Order: sequence, then structure tokens, then C-alpha cells
Amino acid sequence: MRRRSFLAVAGWLATAAVATLIGVAAIEWVGESIAGTPGGVLSQEEIERALASPGPTAPGVGGPSPTATGTGGPASPGATGSAPAGARRAFATTGGSAVAECGPDGVRLVSWTPAPGYRVSDAERGPDDDVEVAFAGPSGEFELRLRCVGLEPVSAEDDD
Repeated sequence: MRRRSFLAVAGWLATAAVATLIGVAAIEWVGESIAGTPGGVLSQEEIERALASPGPTAPGVGGPSPTATGTGGPASPGATGSAPAGARRAFATTGGSAVAECGPDGVRLVSWTPAPGYRVSDAERGPDDDVEVAFAGPSGEFELRLRCVGLEPVSAEDDD
């Protein structure tokens, strides 16, 4: 009888350990897919290097922090210098920032980052004739609407 009790307890402990490991792995996987940032979060210096170098080096959704700060109100473009064909450019608002690039199919949001205290309320990634990302927070909603002029992304006025 004692041996049977020992085997039952050992089996129960083994089952509990396996279930715990599976649960931890599932939580880690789900957490990364919900809150994870593809490629991780980059520093401002890494973003500046990525924007300065040729080729697609910036991460996708939710990646970089702003590289340039505008001095105007919402949708003020960042100062990234002259943009060669197909160049990436950073834009900033009070609510957050975005990086966009132009290509043969139109403008595309490469990445966007809400400012502290703000969240992304809407995003249309593209590529399309125009794209937008909206940030909502304590000071209201700020929207970046972007389009291409030639192969350079520019801030577009709201035509609604």
C-alpha cells in the first residue's frame, strides 16, 4: 500500500511539473505575441544610424523612437536632410512619431511609436496613396497623415 501511495504522489508531482512548464512557455509565447516588438526597441542613436544608412534596416511595427523633432504642431515633419529616391523620413507629433518611406506602390509606414502616456488609436500601414497613424492620450488625439511627393514622404493635410 505504501508503494502505491508513493507512486501516486510521484506521478502527481511529475504531472504538475510538466503542466507548469507548459503553462509558463504558453504565457511567454502569448506575452511576446501581444506586447512584443519585432526586433526589439531601438535607441535614438540606432534609429539615426538606420535612417542614415541605405537599405531597409529599420524594424517594423512599433519599433523606433523619434529621430527628429518638429517645432510646429501636429504632423510637423522631422529634419532628416534631403531625401534621396525612396528615402525614409521621420515625423513627430505631441502624441508620437512615425517613420515612412515611399516606393512604387506609394507611401508605407515603416514604424511608429506613441509618446509616453499615449497609445496608438488607429494605424493604416499602407502601402497606399496616403497612410496615417493616430495617437490618443491626455492632451487629445494627434494624427499623422503622410503621402509621397515624388519618392519623398511628406506630411499631408487632412482632407476629410
